[in-house]
Amino acid sequence: MLIKRFVAVALSTVTLGALAVGSAGAADPAAAPAERVEILELKVGNLQYDGVDLGPAGPSLGDVSVFSGTTSKDGRVIGLGGGTCEVVRVEGARQTSQCVITARLEQGTLTMQALREGASPDLAMALTGGTGAYTGARGTAFYEDIATPDERIRVELVR
Repeated sequence: MLIKRFVAVALSTVTLGALAVGSAGAADPAAAPAERVEILELKVGNLQYDGVDLGPAGPSLGDVSVFSGTTSKDGRVIGLGGGTCEVVRVEGARQTSQCVITARLEQGTLTMQALREGASPDLAMALTGGTGAYTGARGTAFYEDIATPDERIRVELVR
């Protein structure tokens, strides 16, 4: 009786294992759901800005820019964001900053980061995560006309 139970359990385990291997091996990559890209086009309204000059006067490692602003769509404010850019490299008059921004929108938050070379008015930032509807966010945020009244952001959110 004990042997019959052992054999029955062993066969059940082998059968389940074979089914698991068979179903894993049968997965067709073409049948996987296609990724889709959701586009968010937002206007940025600059609220506050301050530059903190650390170390020697003028551009130097550790200098920080701190900023905040609103995001709006179709003339309606839908979010608030803020961030920092910290100088991580100075080479003559040229500086490179590590920028980190968090944007709180109606359906959750998005986090992003990038290296900014010089004072370019445009910047592509990697989406590094999010909350709410944006949990696990990935993709790219493209800022244009930074620090002007025409500043805007185009988020290409991969789902």
